[in-house]
Amino acid sequence: MATKPVSAVLDADNARFITGGVSIIVSSRNPANLPELVRAQCCRVSRDRRRISVFVQAAQAAALLGDVRQNGRVAVVFTRPSTHRSLQLKGDDAVPARLRPGDPARVAAYRDAMVTELAGINISEALARALLGGPDADLVAVEFTPVAAFVQTPGPDAGRRL
Repeated sequence: MATKPVSAVLDADNARFITGGVSIIVSSRNPANLPELVRAQCCRVSRDRRRISVFVQAAQAAALLGDVRQNGRVAVVFTRPSTHRSLQLKGDDAVPARLRPGDPARVAAYRDAMVTELAGINISEALARALLGGPDADLVAVEFTPVAAFVQTPGPDAGRRL
């Protein structure tokens, strides 16, 4: 049973944050409750901020995509490396989906933003691009409706619901 979406808490500031130069980690779990996680390459937020799409390399995310097909559950953490500002979104209706027109350009812009962000903490462009590499033809979207959102920035508010 799906729970009520919490898209109202994904305000314009948080939507800008999760689509900017942030590290994105997507996790799932299998029927034995064993976790799977993978780095995402970008995030798209629907105009009404009710649906989130994160892009993963299918070859790296085979187990995660299998979990998503089986149970629809994901948790995604977005972190700005230079500040550690972090936000977690959870969904229970996730599905793998094809990229839309414009998504490859969105991913390229994300990679450039991450290169800039990581340069600020002395990570070379070559290392950043290797971390975010992979063929665009292998990208798959994982789309979901947030049903829970949490502040995950280290400190006294960590774990607080938005």
